[in-house]
Amino acid sequence: MTKSNPVDDTVPQRVARYEDLVPYKDSMSHSEGIPPEAMLMMSPDKVMPIMSPQGWEGRSKIAPVKGAPGLTITLAECPPGDSAGLHKHTGAVENFFCVQSKFEIIWGDEGQFSTILEPLDFVSVPSGIYRDFKNVGTELGRLLVMIQPEPGDTQDAVYHAKSSGEEIAKRWGPATVDAMAKVGIRFGEPA
Repeated sequence: MTKSNPVDDTVPQRVARYEDLVPYKDSMSHSEGIPPEAMLMMSPDKVMPIMSPQGWEGRSKIAPVKGAPGLTITLAECPPGDSAGLHKHTGAVENFFCVQSKFEIIWGDEGQFSTILEPLDFVSVPSGIYRDFKNVGTELGRLLVMIQPEPGDTQDAVYHAKSSGEEIAKRWGPATVDAMAKVGIRFGEPA
């Protein structure tokens, strides 16, 4: 006798289709009023959420798959030369898995350290360390990014340079900086 597992019926609801993924620059524009150009100052051309925990309030809240607490997954698509910009996740480990092209993973207060990821290479960057990633290949790059926040967090705080926040406020007003903070994008050093 075979027992039916209630999870069997939920699997079709836990599928993310590439064609349905929405980049941060578009989703944050629609839901938070953040201009796409402001988001592009803080992230690559296309960062598309795939999975986030139920109740997540951060940038990946629109991910089509809702998973268990403690993991968000995004796909970063970067043309050659595109990067995220030097930033710090204060309470989350950020893991990178190179799917296509070559990525330079940079870390350190000034971005003074780096390694190159070839397809199918992986690196994990601890929380509290400045990091960046850049497509150094000659083709469209795809990088699977898995963020592990601290237990109980409902968004992951990311800090960019104070000067970036000042430029965004100058171009789009302080309300844009406030809207970015609402989804976890902050400027300067943590208080």
